[in-house]
Amino acid sequence: MQVSSQDSDQECPDRRSVIVAGDEGSARLDRVLAVRLPDLSRSRLKALILDGRVQVGTAPIRDPAYHVGHGDTITIDVPEAAPAEPQAEAIALDIVYEDDDIIVIDKPAGLVVHPAAGHESGTLVNALIAHCGASLSGIGGVRRPGIVHRLDKDTSGLMVVAKNDLAHRSLTAQFADHGRTGAMQRGYLAFAWGVPNRPHGTISAPIDRHPHAREKMAVREGGREAITHWEISETFNGRDGKGVASLLALRLETGRTHQIRVHLAHTGHPLLGDAVYGPHFKTKAVHLGPQAQAALGALARQALHAYLLVIQHPRTGEILHWESILPKDLLALQRALEAAL
Repeated sequence: MQVSSQDSDQECPDRRSVIVAGDEGSARLDRVLAVRLPDLSRSRLKALILDGRVQVGTAPIRDPAYHVGHGDTITIDVPEAAPAEPQAEAIALDIVYEDDDIIVIDKPAGLVVHPAAGHESGTLVNALIAHCGASLSGIGGVRRPGIVHRLDKDTSGLMVVAKNDLAHRSLTAQFADHGRTGAMQRGYLAFAWGVPNRPHGTISAPIDRHPHAREKMAVREGGREAITHWEISETFNGRDGKGVASLLALRLETGRTHQIRVHLAHTGHPLLGDAVYGPHFKTKAVHLGPQAQAALGALARQALHAYLLVIQHPRTGEILHWESILPKDLLALQRALEAAL
């Protein structure tokens, strides 16, 4: 067994290498590293593996369960730890509304909301800290924006963020209630495969972690209550003249992780472009016209947009209403689907 370290890499000043001993052959990569590098936590090692910072030989390995072999050389790049609190970054924001208490932004697809493993910078939170500066109050004792709801990285649309403790408490309560007794509403537009057999409906199915794929969610008995209301806004025919996709307007009554994506996939109508919950529907693209196939191929994300947001202002009590039009990529998809009619 050998473990070495070098500092020549400016980006990753701590580069280590491990040679797998005979008694470690066929062991899991993460377990070997946990024994050899006790100064790094298991969660830290897993994050490094998933981030592509661990190589076996010359090949990056992103699977913690990968089985190493006797004599394999494992190289680990350990970057400097990210600051405990998010740092300000000058990232452009599409600001829809702002006052001393709240800020509403139209989030583009591709922007991560909050720093996490693999996305320690370049997030909405980093941008908000830079934009708001000293106007942020000490939420939880730390100067940072109050994230009260999230959108997936590749979902676009409206988000409201608290700038002080008063707003944070009020918005948190509103999102917990989800409009059951108050004015708060969240509306989404979704391009889904197929056409539901009725014009509107409600999906009520509990959601929990997927039993085998921990990065996914699934409808599971005993999971947390999840309710999604939907209505058909538009239908699109394929090359054979039959309904191949539809534009759905959805309203959430609960706010579970990946709720719309999971619920629509559960009912057999996953989102167009959803590589996680609708990969088996890729073959349906052959039923689209050439323009729609090209637009879907260029999309590179799930076709979901948070178009509607209604809240009660945390200080004045005024009911505020915002709507966001489809971004360019989804508008191009809509027009291409309509061209097949």
